[in-house]
Amino acid sequence: MDTKLDSKTILEKEFKTGLRGYQQEEVDLFLDDVIHDYEAFKKTITELRTENARMKEELAEAQKRPAAGSAGTTNFDILKRISNLEKQVFGSKLFDQE
Repeated sequence: MDTKLDSKTILEKEFKTGLRGYQQEEVDLFLDDVIHDYEAFKKTITELRTENARMKEELAEAQKRPAAGSAGTTNFDILKRISNLEKQVFGSKLFDQE
């Protein structure tokens, strides 16, 4: 993202005055606010870019790690264990109704 303005360019901008021109002090105060906002936006963008890069690294690391419970355990194995536990807890009554 390229911008045409930065805080230094805004600060150093000279405006010509005319017969019924703007009040220079009012323009300067407004430009001070613009400069302040530009600096705040620039800081926020830098922080967000840093956080984005960190999160991308974390995601890449998480994708490299094996999924929890994948050491020889499949979904089928888990379902089979749950079924056996249900039989033990609820007895054969649960399965006799089928």
